[in-house]
Amino acid sequence: MDTEAELSQRGHPSPEPGEGRPRSALWGRRALPGWRAFLTLRGAAVLGVLCTGFLLLLSNFVVQPFLIPSRSMEPTLRVGDRVLVNKLAYRFGDQPKRGDVVVFDGTGSFVREGAEGNPIGEAVHGAASALGIGEPSETDFVKRVVGVGGDDVVCCDSGGRIKVNGVPVDEPYLYPGDGPSKVPFRIVVPLGTLWVMGDHRSQSRDSRDHLGEPGGGMVPVEKVIGRADWIGWPVPRWGSIPAAPASTVPSGGGHG
Repeated sequence: MDTEAELSQRGHPSPEPGEGRPRSALWGRRALPGWRAFLTLRGAAVLGVLCTGFLLLLSNFVVQPFLIPSRSMEPTLRVGDRVLVNKLAYRFGDQPKRGDVVVFDGTGSFVREGAEGNPIGEAVHGAASALGIGEPSETDFVKRVVGVGGDDVVCCDSGGRIKVNGVPVDEPYLYPGDGPSKVPFRIVVPLGTLWVMGDHRSQSRDSRDHLGEPGGGMVPVEKVIGRADWIGWPVPRWGSIPAAPASTVPSGGGHG
């Protein structure tokens, strides 16, 4: 009996893993990792969509990244900087002030009204711009407020400085070697609008370049997207955008 049992054990090797189990159970065990991978990928996609949606909402209503595309605001802002535009700065009754760096829609002031393009392409480009990963819209600009509604802005006095309401303006933010303006002008800023200029005056197309056009280079306050308050990228340039000196210029209406 012992010999027969021994032979019986030798003649029937141990079953391989999975043998003797229902095929459906085996298929389920093998397929489970694939389903887990699928669910993981789907979860990651959903999370990505939610994060993108949250960032777009944040960008539309609170703070928007803005890629600096030109040298017009040097040395304050450099090409490739990504500034964070505070959209709440003027949302609750505050108005842009002299010295503020603002981002605005130049349609109708810096850019003529034009025909609409491909709506899908514009939507994709707009989303990329809103997230700060694409070039800004061709109608969006960043400049510094030099005059507000009612101001009398003159360039230049005997010392080569811009005067606002008869008071010379100190502009330490100007690009080294640049003067306030090579183009002489004198304008009275209409109420509800802004006179804006770049810090790198010799490289900036700003209100001066649109004096003879409809609107006269004045930017309606309602077209201001927000105030550029911080530099968010690149990392070595993290920090708030330096404020202009406290203005001692009186309210608009003065002459000199």
